[in-house]
Amino acid sequence: MTRIEVPFIKERVRELKVGDAVGINGIIFTGRDVVHKYLHEGGKLPPEVNLRDGIIYHCGPVVIKDEQGAWKVTAAGPTTSIREEPYQWQIIRDFQVSGVIGKGGLGERTLKACKEYGCVYLHAIGGAAQVLAECVTRVRNVYFLKEFGSPEAIWELEVKDFPAVVTMDSHGRSLHDEIFAASQLELAKRLGAV
Repeated sequence: MTRIEVPFIKERVRELKVGDAVGINGIIFTGRDVVHKYLHEGGKLPPEVNLRDGIIYHCGPVVIKDEQGAWKVTAAGPTTSIREEPYQWQIIRDFQVSGVIGKGGLGERTLKACKEYGCVYLHAIGGAAQVLAECVTRVRNVYFLKEFGSPEAIWELEVKDFPAVVTMDSHGRSLHDEIFAASQLELAKRLGAV
């Protein structure tokens, strides 16, 4: 497993290839549909949210306050990423994002942005929300909580050894595309079309 430290500089991004397992350490920011659309339409981030060389996590975490009043993440599973495809390429470009975590992959525009601007798509384990929550060592802050609601807010999370796999790299490879093509070929063989 390769350790990734955030900020996640472009030289490190370019070293990663499809299939590499990583453990992420540092600060990541959650962002789902509402945040992506807001930024796509020209919305501004608070000055404390710096996405340059950072990682966006497609996640609507379940967050509660503990006895001392501090935020605690109890579930942090990935959201299906393809919903962000209309916006993700622009967010990568405009905010110089180095990594995107989610599940299910993204499309051609995002893959091109990953190659052009130096970004990777990291696939997190679906169905392991409580396990992934254990990798969150601290909630540093939350932004747009009142405006967007808890699942759609931007949560600033400190993570340690957060596991993911590179499935879209900065060299133009997409494991999602490769598996789809292999599946289509196998289907064609079984149907006698090849």
